[in-house]
Amino acid sequence: MKTKRSFYESILTKYLPIEYVDMVVALLLVHPVIFKVVKPRKTKLGDFRANIKNKKPQITVNGNLNQYSFLITTLHEFAHLINFKVNGPYVGSHGKEWKKIYSELILPVIELKKLPLDVETALLNSLIKVKASSCSDVNLNRTLIKYDEGQKNHVTLETINKNSIFVLNGITFRKGNLRRTRYYCVELKSNKPYLVNRLAHVKEIKDEG
Repeated sequence: MKTKRSFYESILTKYLPIEYVDMVVALLLVHPVIFKVVKPRKTKLGDFRANIKNKKPQITVNGNLNQYSFLITTLHEFAHLINFKVNGPYVGSHGKEWKKIYSELILPVIELKKLPLDVETALLNSLIKVKASSCSDVNLNRTLIKYDEGQKNHVTLETINKNSIFVLNGITFRKGNLRRTRYYCVELKSNKPYLVNRLAHVKEIKDEG
């Protein structure tokens, strides 16, 4: 019969760098929570919910993340869990209390020195001014997506020229101007405008003529 530790290890080795499995297992053993690896969601990498029917808090993380994104997203959500337990339900979700806890969880990851150098550097820089989530730190996310699999023939939107034609989720767009972190793009078929994340994986359609 598997122990809780061995059960968690058997699952997490599929998603995390092996050197960091014990770190996340320890959090799961100390902080009772329903931890779910779920289908990819377009609007978030993970989430934390305190008020659910079975009364136990719940953390979900997208199962398509590369191992470094999965690690950082998991710790981000554990910071929410610990913040809720320590400071109660009315504390700011990304206030100074959460930032302190998140930093305390991330520093041991950096200090272990088992991350690729570019990820380590980007993660350390992100702690200088902690943002609301890993995906809101453009430089960190730009580094993390280098490790995504299954993106052959795809590039990030920010790397192609203005007015370039590209395909995203089966829809064809023309790239426009940058508006903060998203580009104003127009769907060619309907002429409908969209704001698309600058780091979205897209397939550029080049004129072969």
